[in-house]
Amino acid sequence: MTARGIVGFGGYIPWWRMQRSSIAAAHGGSGKGTRSVASYDEDTTSMAVEAGRLALRPFGDAGRSSVTQLLFSSTSPSYTDKTNATVVHAALRLDRHTTAFDLNGSVRSAAGATRLALEGQHTTLVTMSDLRTGLPNSPDERDGGDGAAALLIGDDTAAGPVLAEYLGGGSATEEFVDRWRSPGDIRSKQWEDRFGEMRYGPLAAEAWKLALNQTGLVAGDIASVAVVGTHTRAVKQAGGKVAGGVRRGLADDLAATVGNTGASQLGLVLVSMLEAAEPGDVLAVMSLADGADVFVFRVTDAVRSFSPVRPIESQIAAGNIDPGLPYLKFLSWKGMATVQPPNRPEPARTSSSAAARNQAWKYGFVGSFDPQSGTVHLPPARLSHDAESLETPTPQPMADAEGTIVTFTVDRLAYSPSPPVVFAVIDFDESAGGGRMPIELTDVDADRVAIVGMGCTPFR
Repeated sequence: MTARGIVGFGGYIPWWRMQRSSIAAAHGGSGKGTRSVASYDEDTTSMAVEAGRLALRPFGDAGRSSVTQLLFSSTSPSYTDKTNATVVHAALRLDRHTTAFDLNGSVRSAAGATRLALEGQHTTLVTMSDLRTGLPNSPDERDGGDGAAALLIGDDTAAGPVLAEYLGGGSATEEFVDRWRSPGDIRSKQWEDRFGEMRYGPLAAEAWKLALNQTGLVAGDIASVAVVGTHTRAVKQAGGKVAGGVRRGLADDLAATVGNTGASQLGLVLVSMLEAAEPGDVLAVMSLADGADVFVFRVTDAVRSFSPVRPIESQIAAGNIDPGLPYLKFLSWKGMATVQPPNRPEPARTSSSAAARNQAWKYGFVGSFDPQSGTVHLPPARLSHDAESLETPTPQPMADAEGTIVTFTVDRLAYSPSPPVVFAVIDFDESAGGGRMPIELTDVDADRVAIVGMGCTPFR
């Protein structure tokens, strides 16, 4: 039988970090480690796009064309009523006939999307993305994190060979009210810790036993296991029990460096495990959320030739850890504090008709190439540079193009929810067709931006 499992994967962790000690400094107490923070201009949709790009980039156009289904999962979607997955679909430039659906609202929705993809027949890109916080000085604020993951799931007939074959799993479901959040609320409510711990314990044991029975494995056959979930005590208890006999024990759940990323933690931890795995390793991951779900994979020889574009480990190391994001700015970005913006008018509101006319440019960053003049136009041009030429400009994707920052300016007067704004001018490399474009730099500390040496700064 054709193997089915994970063909490609990618995880995205925002550059910004906040030292948990800064929360303690503001409210008293202590805090260790860091948590990831999405910038004010990021949301769950944009993070899912980045994770999806990282998962598909190793396969080029073949990766995009192989996807026949896109699933998006989050507890904090950018839209309700409107489908968020269609925005991800547009930004990744997937085929018009690739279906795109949301599975949103609960942490468990990510496990559901993953299981549907693994047990289905489509080549599916599962994207999971979340923004997590709580009231100031709450455990959710301290222990939460922001991030996204993407899993390209299919068989050996997809863009590439299966990297991690799905062997099977187990699931146990029970209704109980442990954690909940009403629509529109920024904080989650929780019942007493011991109640959830008592409920999750038997469910975790049952799902683990079912997974071992279905795969015909024993604990000693498994190289590493991870347990994720928003109930810290239940995760710790379940981890201690299922790790017994597992060769390398528990995998890092990224809680100390990234935080608990809710619906995307399952994917991020699994991506991190796959990046460190060796051929033949059997990996298991358990998610505790309104029940227990276990997934078991065997890493194939194909993983030797697969190189992650931006490994989780490197993203953790490259984050803005020192000094980290100031706590007051974090509160502002999370909507917990309102600061005075620059005294300039806000930009005009988005036009739906204009966005529809320029979808490839707006979402996929696709310019145009003029075959007559050899010029790349950003934004795309409708007509050739040469008025006498009958050749129509062709689409020129630029999302993965490399360029050079030739100059920049820090603007403290332009409107921004988080001033100041850092503008830059980018010259794209000739290998990408050239082109120049003014942009706003993201994920930078305006006070630390500088020209280093006599050369210009590479940009991607």
